[in-house]
Amino acid sequence: MVVIGAGPVGLAAAAHLAERGMPFLVVEAGEGPGAAVRQWGHVRLFSPWRYDTDAAARRLLEPSGWASPDAETLPTGGELVRDYLVPLAAHPRIAAQVRYGARVVAMSRDGVDRVRTAGRERAPLLLRFDDGQQLPARAVIDAAGTWRQPNVLGANGLPAVGEAEASEFIDTALPDVLGADRDRFAGRHTLVVGAGHSAANTLLALAELAETAPGTQITWAVRGGSPDRAFGGEDADALPGRGALGSGLRLLIDSGRVQVRTGFKVRAVTPTADGRVEVDGGDVLTVDRIVSATGFRPDHTIADELRLDLDPALGCTRALAPLIDPNIHSCGTVRPHGVDELTQPEPGYFIAGMKSYGRAPTFLLATGYEQVRSIVAALAGDWDAARDVHLDLPETGVCSVTAGARAIAADAAARLGLAPDVPGKLVSATIAHYPDSQDLPAAVAAAAGELGIEATAATQLSVLVADQLDAMLSGGPTDPEPVATAGTTGSLPSC
Repeated sequence: MVVIGAGPVGLAAAAHLAERGMPFLVVEAGEGPGAAVRQWGHVRLFSPWRYDTDAAARRLLEPSGWASPDAETLPTGGELVRDYLVPLAAHPRIAAQVRYGARVVAMSRDGVDRVRTAGRERAPLLLRFDDGQQLPARAVIDAAGTWRQPNVLGANGLPAVGEAEASEFIDTALPDVLGADRDRFAGRHTLVVGAGHSAANTLLALAELAETAPGTQITWAVRGGSPDRAFGGEDADALPGRGALGSGLRLLIDSGRVQVRTGFKVRAVTPTADGRVEVDGGDVLTVDRIVSATGFRPDHTIADELRLDLDPALGCTRALAPLIDPNIHSCGTVRPHGVDELTQPEPGYFIAGMKSYGRAPTFLLATGYEQVRSIVAALAGDWDAARDVHLDLPETGVCSVTAGARAIAADAAARLGLAPDVPGKLVSATIAHYPDSQDLPAAVAAAAGELGIEATAATQLSVLVADQLDAMLSGGPTDPEPVATAGTTGSLPSC
């Protein structure tokens, strides 16, 4: 068995294969486990640890002394790699079966092209790598993900006119705005294109940057007539980190700190003589940088010589498409699914994880873990287990405040040089001052003065605790600790 990708889902597949005593090899294009996750390691997931680790992986790790992180804490991508993927990849039953720096560029059947049917099932699958080496396999679980295949800016699915020529001005989803990439955005005008959680996360980071970097401007472009899709469940969301994104984002817009362009469908991108870039989306905006948070798409070109039956819209299996259609479903309403929905006409080839969803942005890590559990059970001939699929996914509903959600507000406080309890104190002080002012910004300013916090820091933190302030001011349920309002995706960058 060959697993493509040593990310969370690929390594989960390895754990299930190891647990069943089945021979396997994991091939990873990067130089270590979680190579794609490391690219967005600065981002805190909106799903807590209890949804982020696989059961078979835990069963392998726990006897070796590994301690499962707190179930309700939201990890960053970097923590997911450091505290889970690195120990899992280093486990004695997995480490020797992982090959790094091995990029698969094509697959076929050994001696059989896509047209030939006779003898097809008896011929092993054949993987070809970028160095020309080839490897036969009884079965392949493709968990390569979609991180290296971002969607384009063009609203019609094609690159915008001039997009390639303007690539130096364009960042893909989730740049490290407050860290490594700060200099690219500080004091500049950035256009964020997209309406998903990756876009929302970047907008919140840019707003935080603007508090300490004068001249930083933010415009948000969405193709639809309203940005409401990105607000999600807000304070009625079962994943506090996800719902809180919407609360903080709405406050940014209402306060005028983020300018919104609706119905903006990018057609062309043109560098200007003064080192900026014009973006034609019906009307023309001139900005310094563009963040293309338009999602990702699968790369099926490596399987061109295999027989695939893909949904024409999403690029996933036809059986899976109606279960994950983003026009109908959110992350939490996806029905349990496994090997039956993921089976292709090509025997022994399965796509799992983010790549299995095609262009649908509704993936959660827990979904991928159940996929590979089911696939491995089927490969082992245990069809009862393969078809006994279960998912514990959070649906939109009344959310509970978690330590993980509070950690996001603490992150922001730390970046501002403040103690982790300051966000909670700011909420209490703001509520106390609100009756006299009846104006939230004025109440925040008064609270800042009382606590000795700089006005800019208090303003930023007020965005990060927006949902709790709203709940308390409207007479809803409260909690002594703030709910954070920044976070992002569980496996990337959407859900």
